[in-house]
Amino acid sequence: MTDHSIKGKTVLIAGGAKNLGGLVARDFAAQGAKAIVIHYNTAATKAEADATVAAVKAAGAEAVALQANLIAAGAVEKLFADTVAAVGRPDIAINTVGKVLKKPMVEISEAEYDEMTAVNSKVAFFFLKEAGKHLNDNGKIVTVVTSLLGAYTPFYAAYAGTKAPVEHFTRAASKEFGDRGISVTAIGPGPMDTGFFYPAEGADAVAYHKTAAALSKYSKTGLTDIEDIVPWIRMLASEGWWMTGQTILVNGGYTTK
Repeated sequence: MTDHSIKGKTVLIAGGAKNLGGLVARDFAAQGAKAIVIHYNTAATKAEADATVAAVKAAGAEAVALQANLIAAGAVEKLFADTVAAVGRPDIAINTVGKVLKKPMVEISEAEYDEMTAVNSKVAFFFLKEAGKHLNDNGKIVTVVTSLLGAYTPFYAAYAGTKAPVEHFTRAASKEFGDRGISVTAIGPGPMDTGFFYPAEGADAVAYHKTAAALSKYSKTGLTDIEDIVPWIRMLASEGWWMTGQTILVNGGYTTK
């Protein structure tokens, strides 16, 4: 019988230095992962990546930090190759990389659109591609998207719109990799209480988002707490393997599909 636990597994987390990715790394180490590769984007995040590596090692797992700007397909290919060289072929690959832009469509420049497409769509596509090439059989792939995929709202066309293709990437990859026992899912949190959220929102919008979910008053912040998303990623990357090809929104009743 195939072991679908996290114990003894090798894990790659893109965007694993801080926020949700950093907490997932710590949680998986506590679950008995053998080795965790922490990807981070720029030197500005190196200190946080190093702190996450130290926490993972303190929990008893191997850990290494790898820096890369993943908007070039070759950089994603190198990340997986470097992961294999450092700790072996991964069993679990998690992509938390994303970029938010809140702006009316009529004000979005071509350069902004291209950057959003590169970070939110292109990185996700090539991460799935390389995961399909490098993961061990019976592996798990999880991509973080956004609950705005279930929203009817203005101003997020370049954000939710460039995350939306990941739904089909996920379906296609799950069909193509299924013969090897690899499950592929995407998870869309609601607006999370992290530094990723606040710079894009004004005070009025923050106040709205903190009351918009059905369960808002039971959250520490009114927003989606990353501690409430980690168990879902853990489940999808382990015993929840039978779910594949799906995009699920986990947001306390913020949006639904």
